[in-house]
Parts: sequence; C-alpha cells; structure tokens
Amino acid sequence: MIDGDGSQVGIVPIEEALRRAKEQLLDLVEVAPEAKPPVCRVMDFGKFLYQQKKKTHDSRKKQKTIQVKEVKFRPNIDDHDYTTKLKNAVRFLEEGDKVKATIQFRGREMSKPELGLNLLRRLTADIGEHGNVEGSAEMNGNRMHLIVGPGKKHAAKKMAATAPPPPAPRPAAR
Repeated sequence: MIDGDGSQVGIVPIEEALRRAKEQLLDLVEVAPEAKPPVCRVMDFGKFLYQQKKKTHDSRKKQKTIQVKEVKFRPNIDDHDYTTKLKNAVRFLEEGDKVKATIQFRGREMSKPELGLNLLRRLTADIGEHGNVEGSAEMNGNRMHLIVGPGKKHAAKKMAATAPPPPAPRPAAR
C-alpha cells in the first residue's frame, strides 16, 4: 500500500487500507493489480482520472498526422501536364506527406494497363530520392494506385520543423 503523501506503508489487510483511506477522506485505488501482492494507493480518484485524461490529450496533441495527398494522371498524359503533376508530388513529399499516384482509365484505355504501369515506373524514377515507394501498383476497377512515402531526409526535416525551438541563452548574472 502507498499512503496519500506517497510514502510506502507496506503489506496491509484490505480492511485497514480502506479505514486509512476513509480517515484521510480519500479513495483506495488499485494501481497494479497484476503485481504480487497487488499495489493499492490512497488518492483522490477524481483527480487521478482527470490527470490521466489530460496526459492522453497531451500525447495526442504531440502526435504527427501524416496526410495522403493524391495526384491524378491519365494514361496518355501530355509531357507538360506530367511535369506539373510531378512537381506537385515532389513538393508534397518534401513537406513530409505521402503521395497517392492514381491513373484513371476510360473506355478502351482499360485494355492497355501496361500504359499505366509504364507511367508509374516513370514517375517513381523521376521522384528518385524524394520518396520511397510503399508497395506495388494495384488495379482497382478503372483506377491504378501507387503510394509513395517521403524520403528519410524530408521526413526528418518536417519533424525538425515541428519541434519547439531550443531555449534562448540567458545573460550572465552581474
């Protein structure tokens, strides 16, 4: 048992632990039920729940959410359109987001999926070190998808950009 002020009391019968908690106007909470013997603590249970909720909220706030940006192509895309969409994909990857390259087939284009594969190979070659291909190209209905994640240095750059700045040096005392 751990007392309300944080000091360890030792192994105590349940009745005595409940009595001590009632005397201090606090609750008896089982903190480690899997331990032998189980560990109980005298504390304010409402305050404990509040602190746990606050801790989980803070940890969620610090998590980085990765967005998946989509860039759509057609199998017979013009060179200028391709370079524009390639630039957008590279920009997304440099920002640390994933890119989903989608090729949409229409009508007779469905009979030539190798055009889409060739386009995706060209895209991955042009992206180069900016991104890493995650998985292989897959056909889903009349669309072909490929997901590209950011390269190592770009992901590290984004993490560094979101980190808080180091503290400023304080002037020396006189």
